[in-house]
Amino acid sequence: MLQVESFFDAQTSTFSHLVHAGAGSACAVIDPVLGYDLESGRLDSAPADALLRALEARHLQVQWILETHIHADHLTAAAYLRERSGGRVAAGPGIGEVQRTFQARFQLPEDYCQASGQFDHLFAPDEDFTIGALSARALHVPGHTPADTAFLIEERQVFVGDTLFQPDIGTARCDFPGGSAARLYRSIRHLLELPGDTRLFMCHDYPQDRAPRAWCCVEEQRLHNQHMHQGVSAAQFIEWREERDAGLEPPRLLIPALLWNLRAGVLPDGDVAGVRFRWTAG
Repeated sequence: MLQVESFFDAQTSTFSHLVHAGAGSACAVIDPVLGYDLESGRLDSAPADALLRALEARHLQVQWILETHIHADHLTAAAYLRERSGGRVAAGPGIGEVQRTFQARFQLPEDYCQASGQFDHLFAPDEDFTIGALSARALHVPGHTPADTAFLIEERQVFVGDTLFQPDIGTARCDFPGGSAARLYRSIRHLLELPGDTRLFMCHDYPQDRAPRAWCCVEEQRLHNQHMHQGVSAAQFIEWREERDAGLEPPRLLIPALLWNLRAGVLPDGDVAGVRFRWTAG
């Protein structure tokens, strides 16, 4: 039976998810997080180590480490986990486009995003795969970025990345290079065509007066999402989303997160574009 365990990193408001079929089974880790100190460049493995302890306690074998997209608000622990637990680091189509965009923007070395040992697999749109005995599909859901992918597992659980947030929070921003409010609208409508009792697992939550919630159902989003409930037209959403995005501040960890995540968390050689990454302060 499918089991999902969710881990919330309060520093970046990010959920990581552990998906498996019970003790001793194969598993997938979705959107794992490393801590990062902006002042010193120090990396902190505490969020990822919590996942490793859960893997060990349940005797799970990591088959996949799945990234819903190249994140701009936290650093991935994908390579850190792969080194310690095995598994293949995978993401969706469009990763190459995002890599090329930021490689040019940051004037990075030609091999910065092509070196071996980064992403092990890039899914095609709607590619089917398995997590042990569990069936899964990679759904291309661009909008937030061109590379966003949601993972549908066992037909009734979807890990949505940065598409939908909890209904009282709304939807993801679309102002990054290659982002598109029109594409996000279509991607979300596609997700909301799933059966109403389908569980949607979040990548982020930003609650004001409640505890973080890891998931909600499709029907709850249809009825109550403040940006994308069933009465909102494409034109309304696009106008509102673009107007809102124009006033948003960049994510606090934008530059280090992009530089790190373009490589799936493989430690660069030395400082990159003036940004340092260190396992100890220095």
